[in-house]
Amino acid sequence: MAQAVQTRLSPQAGARPRPVSIEPSARVQPFRTAEEAWIWTMAALVARRDGARYTANKGKVGRPCDPDDVVKSLDALYRQRRIDLLHARILRIWGERGSAPDPTHAMEKADWKLWKEALDRLEWLLRVKGIVA
Repeated sequence: MAQAVQTRLSPQAGARPRPVSIEPSARVQPFRTAEEAWIWTMAALVARRDGARYTANKGKVGRPCDPDDVVKSLDALYRQRRIDLLHARILRIWGERGSAPDPTHAMEKADWKLWKEALDRLEWLLRVKGIVA
Protein backbone atom coordinates (compact mmCIF):
# COMPACT_ATOMS: atom_id res chain seq x y z
CA MET A 1 0.00 0.00 0.00
CA ALA A 2 1.32 3.43 -0.89
CA GLN A 3 1.85 5.86 1.94
CA ALA A 4 1.13 9.54 1.68
CA VAL A 5 3.93 11.86 2.71
CA GLN A 6 3.29 15.23 4.23
CA THR A 7 5.84 17.82 5.26
CA ARG A 8 5.81 19.76 8.50
CA LEU A 9 8.01 22.54 9.73
CA SER A 10 10.06 21.85 12.81
CA PRO A 11 9.73 24.35 15.65
CA GLN A 12 13.18 25.83 14.96
CA ALA A 13 13.19 28.96 12.83
CA GLY A 14 14.58 28.44 9.34
CA ALA A 15 14.63 24.65 9.68
CA ARG A 16 13.86 22.47 6.69
CA PRO A 17 10.53 20.68 6.40
CA ARG A 18 10.73 17.05 7.46
CA PRO A 19 8.63 14.28 5.87
CA VAL A 20 5.95 12.73 8.04
CA SER A 21 4.42 9.40 7.10
CA ILE A 22 0.64 9.25 7.13
CA GLU A 23 -0.74 5.73 7.12
CA PRO A 24 -4.04 5.36 5.24
CA SER A 25 -6.72 3.97 7.50
CA ALA A 26 -6.82 0.19 7.23
CA ARG A 27 -10.15 0.20 9.03
CA VAL A 28 -12.07 1.96 6.23
CA GLN A 29 -14.33 -0.62 4.65
CA PRO A 30 -16.89 -0.20 1.86
CA PHE A 31 -20.36 -1.61 2.35
CA ARG A 32 -21.24 -5.02 0.92
CA THR A 33 -24.61 -3.91 -0.46
CA ALA A 34 -26.64 -0.78 -1.08
CA GLU A 35 -29.12 -2.03 1.52
CA GLU A 36 -26.39 -2.12 4.16
CA ALA A 37 -25.29 1.38 3.16
CA TRP A 38 -28.86 2.68 3.31
CA ILE A 39 -29.59 1.19 6.75
CA TRP A 40 -26.32 2.71 8.05
CA THR A 41 -27.20 6.06 6.46
CA MET A 42 -30.65 6.14 8.01
CA ALA A 43 -29.27 5.18 11.44
CA ALA A 44 -26.82 8.09 11.18
CA LEU A 45 -29.54 10.50 10.02
CA VAL A 46 -31.88 9.47 12.84
CA ALA A 47 -29.04 9.89 15.35
CA ARG A 48 -28.26 13.33 13.88
CA ARG A 49 -31.93 14.31 14.11
CA ASP A 50 -31.89 13.25 17.76
CA GLY A 51 -28.89 15.50 18.47
CA ALA A 52 -25.82 13.31 17.88
CA ARG A 53 -22.83 14.74 16.05
CA TYR A 54 -21.25 12.67 13.29
CA THR A 55 -17.47 12.39 13.15
CA ALA A 56 -16.01 10.43 10.24
CA ASN A 57 -14.32 7.09 10.90
CA LYS A 58 -14.60 7.14 14.70
CA GLY A 59 -16.54 3.86 14.99
CA LYS A 60 -15.33 0.26 14.99
CA VAL A 61 -15.34 0.24 11.19
CA GLY A 62 -14.66 3.34 9.12
CA ARG A 63 -16.77 3.94 6.06
CA PRO A 64 -15.66 5.51 2.76
CA CYS A 65 -18.37 8.15 2.88
CA ASP A 66 -20.57 10.39 4.97
CA PRO A 67 -24.29 9.65 5.30
CA ASP A 68 -24.91 12.73 3.14
CA ASP A 69 -23.00 11.11 0.25
CA VAL A 70 -25.54 8.28 0.10
CA VAL A 71 -28.44 10.75 0.31
CA LYS A 72 -26.91 12.82 -2.51
CA SER A 73 -26.66 9.68 -4.65
CA LEU A 74 -30.33 8.96 -4.00
CA ASP A 75 -31.16 12.58 -4.86
CA ALA A 76 -29.26 12.23 -8.14
CA LEU A 77 -31.38 9.20 -9.04
CA TYR A 78 -34.53 11.18 -8.26
CA ARG A 79 -33.40 14.14 -10.40
CA GLN A 80 -32.63 11.73 -13.27
CA ARG A 81 -36.14 10.27 -12.81
CA ARG A 82 -34.71 6.82 -12.10
CA ILE A 83 -36.73 6.67 -8.86
CA ASP A 84 -39.76 8.64 -7.71
CA LEU A 85 -41.00 10.03 -4.39
CA LEU A 86 -42.75 6.78 -3.50
CA HIS A 87 -39.42 4.93 -3.68
CA ALA A 88 -37.82 7.55 -1.42
CA ARG A 89 -40.74 7.38 1.02
CA ILE A 90 -40.45 3.59 1.32
CA LEU A 91 -36.68 3.87 1.80
CA ARG A 92 -37.19 6.43 4.56
CA ILE A 93 -39.90 4.50 6.40
CA TRP A 94 -38.12 1.16 6.38
CA GLY A 95 -34.71 2.74 6.86
CA GLU A 96 -35.92 4.40 10.06
CA ARG A 97 -37.11 0.97 11.21
CA GLY A 98 -33.65 -0.40 10.48
CA SER A 99 -34.79 -3.33 8.38
CA ALA A 100 -36.07 -4.22 4.94
CA PRO A 101 -39.72 -5.05 4.26
CA ASP A 102 -40.48 -8.78 4.28
CA PRO A 103 -41.82 -9.99 0.91
CA THR A 104 -43.46 -13.03 2.57
CA HIS A 105 -45.88 -10.77 4.48
CA ALA A 106 -48.77 -9.69 2.29
CA MET A 107 -48.90 -6.17 3.79
CA GLU A 108 -45.21 -5.57 3.06
CA LYS A 109 -44.97 -7.08 -0.42
CA ALA A 110 -45.63 -3.84 -2.33
CA ASP A 111 -43.17 -1.97 -0.09
CA TRP A 112 -40.56 -4.67 -0.70
CA LYS A 113 -40.94 -4.30 -4.48
CA LEU A 114 -40.33 -0.52 -4.31
CA TRP A 115 -37.51 -1.04 -1.77
CA LYS A 116 -35.79 -3.52 -4.09
CA GLU A 117 -36.20 -1.32 -7.19
CA ALA A 118 -34.75 1.74 -5.45
CA LEU A 119 -31.81 -0.12 -3.92
CA ASP A 120 -31.00 -1.91 -7.18
CA ARG A 121 -30.73 1.47 -8.91
CA LEU A 122 -28.81 3.01 -6.01
CA GLU A 123 -26.31 0.13 -5.81
CA TRP A 124 -24.71 0.82 -9.19
CA LEU A 125 -24.17 4.48 -8.34
CA LEU A 126 -22.68 3.62 -4.94
CA ARG A 127 -20.35 1.05 -6.56
CA VAL A 128 -19.06 3.67 -9.00
CA LYS A 129 -18.29 5.99 -6.06
CA GLY A 130 -16.55 3.21 -4.10
CA ILE A 131 -19.09 3.25 -1.29
CA VAL A 132 -20.25 -0.31 -2.05
CA ALA A 133 -17.67 -3.01 -2.84
